[in-house]
Amino acid sequence: MQSGSEQLIELKRGASEVLLETDLVRKLARGKPLIIKAGFDPTAPDLHLGHTVLINKMRQFQVLGHDVVFLIGDFTGLIGDPTGKNATRPRLTRDEIEANARTYERQIYKILDPARTRIDFNSRWMNALGSAGLIELAAQYTVARMLERDDFSKRYKGGQPIAIHEFLYPLVQGYDSVAMKADVELGGTDQKFNLLVGRTLQEHAGQEPQVVLTMPLLEGLDGVQKMSKSLGNYIGIDEPANEIFGKLMSISDTLMWRYFELLSFRPLSEISALQHAVAEGRNPRDVKFELGVEIVDRFHGAGAGTRARDEFLARFRDGAVPDDVVSLELSIAKTGAKLVTILKEAQLVAGTSAAYRMIDQQAVRVNGERVTDRELALKPGAEYLLQVGKRAFARVTLREMP
Repeated sequence: MQSGSEQLIELKRGASEVLLETDLVRKLARGKPLIIKAGFDPTAPDLHLGHTVLINKMRQFQVLGHDVVFLIGDFTGLIGDPTGKNATRPRLTRDEIEANARTYERQIYKILDPARTRIDFNSRWMNALGSAGLIELAAQYTVARMLERDDFSKRYKGGQPIAIHEFLYPLVQGYDSVAMKADVELGGTDQKFNLLVGRTLQEHAGQEPQVVLTMPLLEGLDGVQKMSKSLGNYIGIDEPANEIFGKLMSISDTLMWRYFELLSFRPLSEISALQHAVAEGRNPRDVKFELGVEIVDRFHGAGAGTRARDEFLARFRDGAVPDDVVSLELSIAKTGAKLVTILKEAQLVAGTSAAYRMIDQQAVRVNGERVTDRELALKPGAEYLLQVGKRAFARVTLREMP
């Protein structure tokens, strides 16, 4: 096992905060494997690249010799995480949670080592805790402390209802750390309050409080809002190889570096060298290719990334994408807008009739894919490379209309 100082450098990569860093230094100095906890509520059937930011950090701890626990929140999922919500979140059924949990178990092994990963469910100890235990747990926190949480505070001041069961969520998440005797808990920056509750409850239980390590929320394809399936700006890790690669090619050159830092397993020195090469004149598209190949290989096996790259290039062989593609932003309704309208707004066609005609002639592509559906609509929250004919291109970012 590496020294504590060597591990600390790697573990702080991409992290937003380490609370408290002195505690982590002390724990690492003992030279013993730590219990690393990261919880995921199975609220959707598939994981996307945003989820893998935490899983990648788990992998770093795992490679360094620590004990990683992927905690599936099948009990907390019944409550519904209120983090960042301005209204009470709809609760899932037990059947929905169990079905989603099964897909999580399969998908995480594309990143983590199956032989060295423990999967647990927080219903195991929460069901055993019982109603009396839950009341005792609730007695350890006050309503005033709960209202210090930003989203609860805003809803309370704005007259928005807060259901009593929502206060239980951070308490149960904190109790998970007590039950697991966690040394470190990982979470997104939006989970900071919940993670700190774990420290408090561990101290109540006479345990050494866990270290809280928060990771930034990965921006989606639009480069603005966090990656989310509901916003349509996500890349699912179970999507086809060509789909993953094509979506990665659609991100901006600036966002590419953020993805390198949080998603790539390359050493930071290599990423810095790539940034220097781009600054010296290397085409950023070629560097983005390297990112795409790495990510696709991770989820579809060695060689899949290279095949996806070659197929992506083949789609543009008849008309190469120029380096000076015009970029613009358009605001559209939440439900989306017709492609023919967007082509007209982007000045790629003279009018709607011309757009329909070009689609009928199979001369329109979106992200390299030929369009044949006259009624195709595009959703907000993503960037699209539009092509009409062989030489008319535009890179269009679609935002949701305020």
